[in-house]
Amino acid sequence: MIMVQQKEQGMSAAEFLFPSDLERTEKKINRILLVGSCLTALYFEQFKIRHPETAFDYIPYNFVSVLPQKPPSPVESYDLQYVQIPLRTLLSDRVIEGFHFNEPGFAEKILEDAKNLLDVMLSAAMVYNESHGLLTFVSNFIVPQMSSASSLRGKGGSRDLVTIVHQLNDYLNERVEAYKNAYVLDVDAVASAIGKRYVLDDVVYFYSHGGVTFQDWDDFGAIARNEPIPPLETVYPIKRDEFLDAAYRQIVTSYRTVHQVDQVKAVIFDLDNTLWRGQLAEHYRPDVQPWPRTDGWPLGVWEAIHYLRSRGILVAICSKNDYETVKQRWDDVVNPKFVALEDFASLKINWQPKAENIAAICKEFNIKPKSVVFVDDNPVERAAVASAFPDIRVMGGNPYLTRRILLWSAETQIAQMTAESERREDMIRGQIVREETRSAMSREEFLASLECRVAFKYITDTAQPEFARALELTNKTNQFNTSGKRWAFKEVADFLKDGGQLLAFTVQDKFTDYGLVGVLYLKKSEIVQYVMSCRVLGMEVEEFVVAEAVAHVRKAHGNVRVTASVHELPDNTPCRDVYLRAGFREDWVSEGIHYYILDEGKNPKGTSHIKAV
Repeated sequence: MIMVQQKEQGMSAAEFLFPSDLERTEKKINRILLVGSCLTALYFEQFKIRHPETAFDYIPYNFVSVLPQKPPSPVESYDLQYVQIPLRTLLSDRVIEGFHFNEPGFAEKILEDAKNLLDVMLSAAMVYNESHGLLTFVSNFIVPQMSSASSLRGKGGSRDLVTIVHQLNDYLNERVEAYKNAYVLDVDAVASAIGKRYVLDDVVYFYSHGGVTFQDWDDFGAIARNEPIPPLETVYPIKRDEFLDAAYRQIVTSYRTVHQVDQVKAVIFDLDNTLWRGQLAEHYRPDVQPWPRTDGWPLGVWEAIHYLRSRGILVAICSKNDYETVKQRWDDVVNPKFVALEDFASLKINWQPKAENIAAICKEFNIKPKSVVFVDDNPVERAAVASAFPDIRVMGGNPYLTRRILLWSAETQIAQMTAESERREDMIRGQIVREETRSAMSREEFLASLECRVAFKYITDTAQPEFARALELTNKTNQFNTSGKRWAFKEVADFLKDGGQLLAFTVQDKFTDYGLVGVLYLKKSEIVQYVMSCRVLGMEVEEFVVAEAVAHVRKAHGNVRVTASVHELPDNTPCRDVYLRAGFREDWVSEGIHYYILDEGKNPKGTSHIKAV
């Protein structure tokens, strides 16, 4: 049973910003490469003390230096690199002489030069990313906490250093988007959430340094003064440790998001005291006035629903209520009308046990309960659902925690938006209609009526537009996954460089366009791994695709025998007989791995109701 912890007191900045409530699987980070200047040197010093389970290497990086051809450890040994380009280098020490900002064109020149230098420094810092596909996080710049403008009228204008640093952050986002397997981490937001007055050194040091406040050792009486300098904390409380913990937590959660660890695919909401205050039948009767307020946390939950949908996460309702009453009264209770019943991909509003309804939703969505979060205010209902589905994540006791956990957790984030993510809700709706049609026809009639079409795309380079979706699908699919292997970006890049190919395919039928739903990893005459979304399972697409893979292999290598394997995993029963159904024979079994062969000269089974386009 996985209960979301209801943390209400003593919450650290790291936990507040990057909730751990939806985590359930450890994803160990073995080695991190840190590249940067003063702030990064502090990270290196402190991270290795605070996190001894992870190895850290550090390359000082300032001005327009060139990274060594090889890092301190082999590039393959790093899980990621963290790059922090020094703001002072970009802006130069010209900005210290603030009166120059009154001169026409000075601020514009500073920004132009900074962007040009950023291009050069970022290019040099990304050498391991470009050569080895190393996952890279790039820190943005901490914006000064007060305006440096010469007048009130000038605050926020083009001559204000605060504005310039904001524009540099925008430019950094644009430039990092051009790299593969690279992402910007918003360290400025971390500092802001803690309070820059407790972190940033521009209260003592100059604006463009962007470091963490500390007291120089020489100020502890080493030099005689008429009046001793008191400890810095007596006037400026320093939350350095809290900042360091939150900055590292940001790295960890971003790493989890990229690797899709414990990814949430659906959120199921109760209604009463969860989506709104009070109970529909008790507190919203026409003869009861006033009705509960709808501002505050309900508005936040309603908006969160739409942001979850924007990430390709399905939302559903599971409530013990009368459906017709909810339908008739919805617009009265959900006011303003920010969310509608039609926004939910599945509605289970009835008097059945919630565990039964959740099982039905999971079946409709073709997902396991471990990919679901159930939000309900009632602890008895949460306990009953958690007992029925030990892997499901449940929450909802404190409505002030709901929105933050759902929107800020790594498990509800995605590394990159794909077309399939954008269309997921429509695909599920079409799938539900398809299954309703299936129940009214024989299997043969149903398959013939689908008008199913499959399009193939061979991926040989990570720069191809289909690659991001293929990797996402590989790392999120559990049920139809012949090996269960999760691939890092650099692993797939090496696989392709070594002669491997990815056979990706899209599926359409008369109900919907499912998008890119499958990928096969091919190496010479071997199908290394086969992954497919369960949304198209049962349409015999899986056998049709194997036939295409065999034809491709034999076109490239002659009339060779084709081999494949299937690992017995807890969740992958839907794919265990795929090669047998396609006409392969089982050769042998070892330690839960089944090996299959399609002999020379033997063709895989055909599928007449599907067309290749």
